[in-house]
Amino acid sequence: MKQIVELTLNGEPREMAAEGHRSLLDCLREELGLTGTKKGCDVGDCGACTVFVDGQPINACLMLAVEARGRTVETVEGLRPEGDVLHPLQEAFMRHGASQCGFCTPGILMMARKLLEENPDPTDAEIRFGLSGNICRCTGYTKIFDAVRSAARDIRQAGQQEATS
Repeated sequence: MKQIVELTLNGEPREMAAEGHRSLLDCLREELGLTGTKKGCDVGDCGACTVFVDGQPINACLMLAVEARGRTVETVEGLRPEGDVLHPLQEAFMRHGASQCGFCTPGILMMARKLLEENPDPTDAEIRFGLSGNICRCTGYTKIFDAVRSAARDIRQAGQQEATS
């Protein structure tokens, strides 16, 4: 039997009909049409389905959709600050060629955002650790780490410019 789940999704009030056994990942993709969040391993190992629930990263494949009732969920579609403006991480990933097949990219972008929110100037080791729950089978991670480092620098510089304006 389906239940109505009301939640805040990417800043907007939404509702979805979810059967009690369905994952948040499946409902985001199939009920709400948000296909940016990817279904990789479906057991919480790869990180492709990373979303934020109440500001914390979770693997959406491991959370039941009904558990999202009354909560705030943010997917990669909500990463852009506004309109056609890309998040600095998205820009850096394009600039550095950090995405090849793109399957892992949404989860990595979400985890990288959380990392930079908590640590605006991470070391290489901190970036590696911060993204350790996200598996990429194509890139070898070098360009991903370069992009995160570059985005961190861009975000810090933008913050400094705002402070002096």
